[in-house]
Amino acid sequence: MRADTLFKDEALTIVGKFVATPVGNPFAAGAVTGPELISRLPKIWIGYLLAFATLIGEMIAVARNPEIVKGVQFGVPPLEIFLPAFLAAVYWLVCIHRYHVVLANVPGWQHPINPARAVWFHLIPFFNVYWVFRWPYAIAVFVNQRMNARMMSLWTPGASLFIALVCRVFDPALGTAMLFFTCSFISRRLKRALETPMIASGQS
Repeated sequence: MRADTLFKDEALTIVGKFVATPVGNPFAAGAVTGPELISRLPKIWIGYLLAFATLIGEMIAVARNPEIVKGVQFGVPPLEIFLPAFLAAVYWLVCIHRYHVVLANVPGWQHPINPARAVWFHLIPFFNVYWVFRWPYAIAVFVNQRMNARMMSLWTPGASLFIALVCRVFDPALGTAMLFFTCSFISRRLKRALETPMIASGQS
């Protein structure tokens, strides 16, 4: 699905809204259904598997060099840790991209964040701290409006992701597990929202 061209990316101050007809959406006739969108949500079990691989890498690295556990090292970690931790970070960005691809294809919803920007803004120093909170906020807005209830906190997922990213500096395996635990929470809320028919509220 070529989601990057489905919607115009609005200013970051716009939180998204339901519209009568999706702007520029080729699936406006209703070809995309809730179950189809749910099937395109990221597979979080892959992230947990990478977290476990990172843990195994930590155990191997400590067995080879016990000095690692005596202090925090801010340099490049041993390959046994770096490789699975790097792959986990890449897959986490893939999950973020997939979330926004799904939201960009929800009939009747004008999502404010472009999938490509959702990923690349994580690579901007300092701004990425804000961005970790911003994109989960946009997802929470969609979930709450779709279900017409406060089903998802606006800031808690972002705070959880931020803590997980900080934790990855000290313990890559634990931090990675926390990242995908938060993604699992987001996926569950999105699944429930996508299973709920959109309530016509007269918004335009």
